Amino acid sequence: MAKKQDNGALCPRVDIGGQAVLDGVMMKAPDAVAVAVRRPNGDIVVKREEYTAPSKKHPWMGLPFIRGSVNMVHMMALGMRVLEDSMKMSGNEDAQEEPGKFDKWLADKLGKKADSVMMGLAVVMALAMSIGLFVLLPNTVIMLFPQNAAGGTLLLKNLVSGLIRILLLMGYISLVGRIPDMRKTFQYHGSEHKTVYCHEHDLPLTPKNAQQFTTLHPRCGTSFLLLTFLLSILFYSVIDVLVLQLTGFDLGAHYLLRVLSRVILLPCVAGISYECLKALAHSETPLTRALRWPGLQMQRLTTRQPSDEQCEVAIASMNAALHGLPEGEKTPEGWVILHPAKA
Repeated sequence: MAKKQDNGALCPRVDIGGQAVLDGVMMKAPDAVAVAVRRPNGDIVVKREEYTAPSKKHPWMGLPFIRGSVNMVHMMALGMRVLEDSMKMSGNEDAQEEPGKFDKWLADKLGKKADSVMMGLAVVMALAMSIGLFVLLPNTVIMLFPQNAAGGTLLLKNLVSGLIRILLLMGYISLVGRIPDMRKTFQYHGSEHKTVYCHEHDLPLTPKNAQQFTTLHPRCGTSFLLLTFLLSILFYSVIDVLVLQLTGFDLGAHYLLRVLSRVILLPCVAGISYECLKALAHSETPLTRALRWPGLQMQRLTTRQPSDEQCEVAIASMNAALHGLPEGEKTPEGWVILHPAKA
């Protein structure tokens, strides 16, 4: 959908993305990132900072099939950073732990760069854990199959390992969703989606307007994960068959080589999945709706119905990302405090 500029010309609508954080929501506009958090006393604290997409600094990062893997890594780093921001903004002293010896040593050695290094280490650790859970473990299934397999067996190997990967993802999310704090985070995830829908339909951003929409959105990261897992089954099967036919080498029969190939080719799968997700999200045909359906159903595990108060927080974040920080009392850090009666 396009919007009219002041001169009456049409301009394309930009996609607004977001993420649930601790007691709040992050919204990302093309040129800014905003975080809004509800404090225990009911106040909403809002932070906004300028944002420059990686593709603006390095145009090649915005090329189709490359931008997907770039976006995946970039959003993981951004997501961890805004989670840390939300913890500080919440005003919950219990949530703010005393820095450890390693943190203090790193701060003494690196100064202002310490936070960036710690964030980088956190991203690396998250990637390592993801690889362990969703690559190393599912691929142990190859030990159940004979070596020197034909193409059909290669496909079966990838199908079984892919299904195990999806079941692990669903099981992990289901277990995490039983934690009370995570259930609240999933509610904020739902409020983020509802607010994005409200914006996309050109409605005034109010909790009442937002609540009429579903918590399931086609551009959600949950859909991206499922789509990546599903496409990886086909992608890796094609690669395995090509290697077998061209070299006679059964890549899937050797566990370490199989795992290494999956890790190396992960950016390719992410790039393809990203393009597919964007195409499906911006098309309304019976086929695209059918292809979106599994990802939307997966979101039932990662979203919950939010309250009006939670939608209010998501709206504050959306407004700040699109229009700048609102007027109001400011904290020493420069965050704006919105009181319920004024929000």
